[in-house]
Amino acid sequence: MADDAGTQLFHRSMPFTERLGIEVLEHGPELVRSRIAWDETLCTLGGALHGGVLMALADSTAAVCAFLNLPEGAQATTTVESKTNFLRAVRSGHAEASSRPLHAGRSFIVVETEVRDDAGKLVAKVTQTQAVR
Repeated sequence: MADDAGTQLFHRSMPFTERLGIEVLEHGPELVRSRIAWDETLCTLGGALHGGVLMALADSTAAVCAFLNLPEGAQATTTVESKTNFLRAVRSGHAEASSRPLHAGRSFIVVETEVRDDAGKLVAKVTQTQAVR
């Protein structure tokens, strides 16, 4: 079930997510979940969702997770480092990202994101550092 308030937060703060069709399922400081539907226009010639699409899903989800963990007085974050391991392709259905904070400090927030397919199989693991602004 979609989280309409979370989806609007994504689309307002990152218009690119609306263009990709990213939908938020849940958002809060401890967990942010979003998904993107498989679409042939977002795929490689082999029918797999492009890695850049999966990274955009993970980056956007982690960014909102970091934003929801900002220290008092901070207004925004920006990605300064992102490490992705791709483990399998998504060839149908949806890719779902789940982001959790590993560290929420005054200068940096580190977020871990798992991307899974409809069967719950791990597609990618992303560790990301967000600078607090």
